Amino acid sequence: MSAGVASRTPHRSSAWQSELARGYRRPDELLAALGLDPAHLPAARAGHASFPVRVPRGFVARMRHGDPDDPLLRQVLPLAAEQDDDPGFVRDPVGDLSALSAPGVLHKYHGRALLITTGACAINCRYCFRRHFPYGDAHAARDQWGPALAYLRGRPELTEVILSGGDPLTLPDHRLAPLAAELDAIGHLRRLRVHSRLPVVLPERVDDAFVQWFAGGRLQPVMVLHANHANELDTSVAAACDRLRQAGVTLLNQAVLLRGINDDVASQEALSERLFAMGVLPYYLHQLDRVAGATHFLVPDASARALAAALAERLPGYLVPQLTREDAGAPAKTPLSTPGHG
Repeated sequence: MSAGVASRTPHRSSAWQSELARGYRRPDELLAALGLDPAHLPAARAGHASFPVRVPRGFVARMRHGDPDDPLLRQVLPLAAEQDDDPGFVRDPVGDLSALSAPGVLHKYHGRALLITTGACAINCRYCFRRHFPYGDAHAARDQWGPALAYLRGRPELTEVILSGGDPLTLPDHRLAPLAAELDAIGHLRRLRVHSRLPVVLPERVDDAFVQWFAGGRLQPVMVLHANHANELDTSVAAACDRLRQAGVTLLNQAVLLRGINDDVASQEALSERLFAMGVLPYYLHQLDRVAGATHFLVPDASARALAAALAERLPGYLVPQLTREDAGAPAKTPLSTPGHG
């Protein structure tokens, strides 16, 4: 290799980046891999045109072959119902755009701010509340994080910064580690929180290099995972969580309540139990954000409350996630029920 070529490729691809690159990107590939009827293809292609299919192969391997109602598949396969037009479902359901305080900085709640680090994800979940977000115009990585960092430095009331997206862990370590170092140097910050689906859908991402920069600084590290169903949590995910815990990372999980996927007591109980066995505390169970294209996932509030009450009767309080909703412009999440404390 010539010196010129070497200088253009200073960062060698890691195992997780290779795995990310080989994920399924077309509905026909996904259906074929699972042995599913091609009759699903027209609806899947229609949804794919507006919000592309993207799913890692390792996550697909956890799905039931030949089952169009598999709870993992239902999260990523476009259905005809995505084309339903409901005026209550909008492109910015939680008011992200009105909360932009600097390029890529969402400052909604007291004491903490969120950085939109990237628009990329390892998996495109069909219910994603940011599926219409204008990432090209509003992410913190523009101008080398400068305006975003300046905003954080100028707000001494902030004690926590959250890396979100997209998914921040789709960015390589040579992009994220310098950002973490800059955040570490902001004296009034105490915690660095990362919201990511990658430890669940692409656990190879939790390698030595990532753990070193995430858990090696002054800021207390917190990882909020996103798993919706117990079937997502295999031994590879457990190993990734163990590596994070051993490094001193606090692990929490937030799930979204999804009709036909996890809207029953048995599914929620199994999810909480499996999470805790892996050292992860259930944190939030989000009522669906009413984003355009996700109407068919909605569970009515009354049913959601009944489910939360039933779950509280079956589990100790620390295993019952808080049923909550994000309302645009509200100063905090809106609790929809009070978990038990037994």
